[in-house]
Formats: sequence, structure tokens, C-alpha cells
Amino acid sequence: MAAGPPFLEARNIGKRFPGVVALDQVSISVERGQIHALIGENGAGKSTLMKILDGIYKPDEGEILLDGKAVVVASPFIALGLGISMVHQEPKLCDPLSISENVFMGRLPRTSWGRVDWAKANAQCEKLLARVGLRLDPRMPVEALSIAQRQLIQLAKALAFDARLIILDEPTASLTPVEVDRLFAIVQALQAEGVSFLYISHHLDEIFRIASRVTVLKDGRKVSTISVAETNKDALIGLMVGRDLGERFPEKGRAPGRPVLEAQDISGKGFRDASLTLRAGEIVGLSGLVGAGRTELARALFGADPIARGRILIDGHVVSLRSPADAIRRGVAYIAEDRRDGLFMPLSVRENIALAAPEKHSRLGVLEPRKQAQQARSFIGRLNVRTPHSEQRIALLSGGNQQKCILARWLLKGVRVLILDEPTRGIDVGAKREIYALVDQLAREGMAVLLISSELPEILGMADRVLVMSGGRITGEVEGQRATEERLLALALPTESPKQELHA
Repeated sequence: MAAGPPFLEARNIGKRFPGVVALDQVSISVERGQIHALIGENGAGKSTLMKILDGIYKPDEGEILLDGKAVVVASPFIALGLGISMVHQEPKLCDPLSISENVFMGRLPRTSWGRVDWAKANAQCEKLLARVGLRLDPRMPVEALSIAQRQLIQLAKALAFDARLIILDEPTASLTPVEVDRLFAIVQALQAEGVSFLYISHHLDEIFRIASRVTVLKDGRKVSTISVAETNKDALIGLMVGRDLGERFPEKGRAPGRPVLEAQDISGKGFRDASLTLRAGEIVGLSGLVGAGRTELARALFGADPIARGRILIDGHVVSLRSPADAIRRGVAYIAEDRRDGLFMPLSVRENIALAAPEKHSRLGVLEPRKQAQQARSFIGRLNVRTPHSEQRIALLSGGNQQKCILARWLLKGVRVLILDEPTRGIDVGAKREIYALVDQLAREGMAVLLISSELPEILGMADRVLVMSGGRITGEVEGQRATEERLLALALPTESPKQELHA
């Protein structure tokens, strides 16, 4: 490392929101050409700190220094001018526009006549794409790209602004392990060019692969900054949660009851000839590669997408689920992979919990706010939702607590079938265990659960039975006690597919 001050130093940063101290005297420094990891449970303050460094939030106290000089990062645009760029977990790109337009947004090269110089823009974009390992036509619309390609487009955009520090916020959350390997190779190549990285991830194994130092936050405070070479996974978990987490997954031993939902040879967009049975008191895992058709099947069971043939039965009776409203009326709920699809960010925790069940807190068609608040507080306590009060805006809660609020919504509604699509995506290790315990409790109380996950340990640890999909078909069923990673992979992999695409 070069001598002199760190490239970035944040000193004693403080930030408060209504009822919440998000950051309390947090300090962190990043050297030139260093990959510095930042970890902590949901709600620890990681995202708040990153948004301050990126100019999205203004700190209430503390200072930021670049190359030893104090700076004011008043906006993301100013951050870019200072050499700081943030690559968000969900790519912040304009889908209908071309790759070039996204990479050079706001600063497209122009001719002497003031017109956009498309030839120059596309040529420069090609060079940037090559630096991040992409061989794409810069004129392609971003909407035609995969999630992995969009993440790399964000990296190219950062390089277009000569970023010297790139903040990576859960960059692998939607990537297969093969794509993760490719991303890491690119990050390490950029590191060799002198680019620094702040790396946020809940996958601790990634920290040991990519980072040299790690800072741990807990409850808005810095717990420790240590060398990755001098610690291990268990020690980091202990610093993050500050408590004994016990066993990762609940004991199984559940007693499945009668069938609640059955699908018989149903076909639709992205899947075909699928049959399954969900029983009361049972957790059924649905495993497979990214793109195998799991989400498409789940959406059809929830009435969000139509089925072309086959039939669905609830309690032994054939039903027609033409919309999610039909499914909800029959006791079926779906929690999407992207939590934002199920949340109303401007509304409060109370409103988000209550909105699906107006009949539970109204009289003669008139809502009763007091009863609504009482019900919300009951579920906040039951599910251990960490919020100062029920009127807190749900956007201010951590991902794990937002997920609990969505669960509370469907529990209040009284559904009997719960379809969970990647329920722990982007959630820290402590919150994961709480979600696992809640799902186990719901199954023991008689709920039929369909659990979709790309993480094999999650499927193996939670499911009583496992269905595996490949190429839009259910290729096999394995009893939970007999399921192994090898058996599930054998069923999930088409003969031409590489074996790395499931999260093992």
C-alpha cells in the first residue's frame, strides 16, 4: 500500500431518524487499492453509512476525508466527482435506454455542433465494458440484459466517472456462484489498478475470499475493524450478533396433515406438467437453478399468472385462480423474492400489516384505527419486529424486519398456504434464524408452506420434502431426511449445465 493518509476516512459519523439512532460515532477508513468489507445484522447501520458516503444522506455529525482533506458529499453527483460510486444491490439503471446511455448518463460526449457523438460514446463504452469483462453491443437496451450483466454495467458506469472508491452493496445477492466468481475476478483486476472497494455482504464466506480487512457494525456502532486473515466465520458472527444463536435450523419432527393445495399437471409461462401437493403442517422445499421455473410456478399457484392447462385443487375442490385476489380469498398467500413488491414504503408498519385484512378492523365498512393499531402491536410483539412503534415508516426498517411485517400481514389475514420465494435473500445470519423459527412455528400450527430457495443448506435444513425443478419441469421429489446436496444437484442440473449454479 502507498504511504500517506487513507484514500477515504469517515470520522465519528452520526445519523438519526425519528425514533432511531442509525449511526453513533462510527469511524472507518479505506486504503488505496484495498477491498474493505462491512458487515453487520440488518439494522446495524451499514446502508445508512454507505448512503452518507454516497451523498444520499447528510450526516448529523462527523466528517469525511479524502486523501486526508475534509470534503462535503452533498449528493451522489458530487460523490461521483470526488471519485466515489455506489453499486446498489438492485441495479439503478434505466431499462429502456441503451448501455451507452446508461453508462454515460448526464455526460454523453458531444460533437462541436452540440449533438451527441454516438460513435465516440459507443467506442468509449466498449472499452469500459471490456474492463468489466463484457462483450456486448453498447447500443443494446439494458432491459435485454441479465441481472449479472446489469451489475457489471453499474461497475462500468463507475469507471466512466474515474471512480477511485466503489461501494458494492450485496452485489452477489441475485448471482449464481459462477457469476460470483466472474465478478470477483473483475473486482480483483480493478483492485490491481488501484481502485478501492467497500464491500457489503451477508455471505461471510465471500468476505474471506475477497477482502483484506473487515469492519463490524452492531446497533449503529462500530464493534471492531480487524484483518480478515486474523479472524474466522464464527468469530465474525459473534461480533455481529453479540449472542449465542444456537442451532441454525429448527428441529424438524413436524407431522404433515391433510392436503390443502394440489396442482395436477399444470403448465404455464416458464413451466410445464407440474404436479405437487402441499399439506397442512408441512414445509415443502422447491429447489433448482436460477431460471428453472420456480418463481413462475409459484406465481401461477397464487393466481398472478394464468395456467394454460391442468388444474389446481384447494381442500380437494377444483378452483380457478384468475388473480391474486382469488387466491387470497381461498387462503393462499405469496411473499415475493423482492420484498419491495409486497411493501408500501411511504406507509407505516401498522398500515403495511393491516392493509390486506380490512375486515379484521372495520365495522359496517368503517375502519377502526384503534383496533388496527392494537392488532399491529400484537404482531410486532409476536414476531419480534424491531421498530420503535407501529407508526414508524416501514422504509426505515431493516430487511429482516420488513419481511416479518409481510408475514404478519398474512397471519392477520388468516391464510392457510404460504408460498415463500427466497425469504432470506439479503438478510443477515441472525435475522435468518428468526425467519426460520417463525416459518417452523407456522408449520407446526398447521400452515402449509412452500419454500423456494437457491441456498441448498436452507432447503436441506428446513424442508420435510424437496421438489426439484429443471428446465421448467419438476424432475424429482426427495424426502427431507434423505435429501443431500448431491442428490438435489443431480436432479437440478441439465446434462449441459455446469455444477456451480446452485448456492451450496
